[in-house]
Amino acid sequence: MRNIPYGRQHIDPDDIRAVIKVLKSDFITQGPAVSAFEKKITSCCGVKYAVAVSSGTAALHLACLAIGLSKGDEVVTTPITFLATANSILYSAAKPVFADIDYETVNIDPAEIKKAITSKTKAVLPVHFAGLPCDMPKIHKIAKTNGLKIIEDACHALGAEYKHNGKWIKVGSCKHSDMTVFSFHPVKHITTGEGGAIVTNNREYYERLVGLRSHGVVKPYKKCKKIGPWYYEMRSLGFNYRMTDIQAALGVSQMNKLKGFIKRRKEIAEQYKKSFSGIKGISFQEEPSWAKSSYHLFVLNIDFKKMGISRKSLMNKLSGKGVGTQVHYIPVYKQPYYKSSLSENPLLDNAELYYQKALSIPIFPAMKHSEVSKVAEEIKKITGR
Repeated sequence: MRNIPYGRQHIDPDDIRAVIKVLKSDFITQGPAVSAFEKKITSCCGVKYAVAVSSGTAALHLACLAIGLSKGDEVVTTPITFLATANSILYSAAKPVFADIDYETVNIDPAEIKKAITSKTKAVLPVHFAGLPCDMPKIHKIAKTNGLKIIEDACHALGAEYKHNGKWIKVGSCKHSDMTVFSFHPVKHITTGEGGAIVTNNREYYERLVGLRSHGVVKPYKKCKKIGPWYYEMRSLGFNYRMTDIQAALGVSQMNKLKGFIKRRKEIAEQYKKSFSGIKGISFQEEPSWAKSSYHLFVLNIDFKKMGISRKSLMNKLSGKGVGTQVHYIPVYKQPYYKSSLSENPLLDNAELYYQKALSIPIFPAMKHSEVSKVAEEIKKITGR
């Protein structure tokens, strides 16, 4: 049996043909495939505008700039996320303020957001951890009361949904936020190699994002008509965060398979839940009745002391059996850079407890039923369960 990584891309002949078609076309950098990919995203999310960029990190950075973050501003976010979430706040000269998580969902706790708000707070940046939506209606209410912007980090959550007032709402619709950010890294729901996108219903943000992804350059229609077709203006300090047509063509092809990818991820998650249900010392992120996770990750919470084994030992033994695992994530505030740069070093109880027990196990669409069984059985054997 092959080695089983914790996550990987799924590329099929249709994807390869889509990329080859672009390679044989007139455009390989930003061209018609990027526009087609953006349309796929807006259609999927039920949102007005999408801006495709070079990575999820670039998407987060531009979203922070689009809402006007600057020195002295604070943004409340979660410590249980990839570094890019908090880093994007720093890129904008603002300060990340970490609020504790809800231990059951691993998402930022709305009650803790309230506690973290100060006169300097400009925005909230919740993360839909592992594909499970945050309680966006509650977060939106808090933000609205305090005059704050909301950027959803949905890099784990393409295709996820939550219920509000009896209706299912897609993550990315921006019903309860100003912008939502996605990542298309190979371990995510779809891939463009590297890539990301920002979606919004706000025309002003959209126009700002389009300029920022390409050196801050715009081509004002009236001036171009008067002066000449070559005319352009740099109106802000932007970046080269453009996506190529090669990446976008892959993205369009992958989006056509998104529903099937998520369906398979849910099947794998259900198989794991049945395998680990009722085992003392092992639990997992539960899906509330109001949420539909897209299962980017499947994380076990293991009481390693009760099991009589260390996380390092379990990971090494599983690796020896061909099973890849990972830890998502070390709380951001524990990183040396953040320890040295934060004026106060937080110690958040639920984030600490979660980190002590977390272990991500394999989940990706191409996993076979037998491979899911192998992962579960090897973990139970090694832990004596």
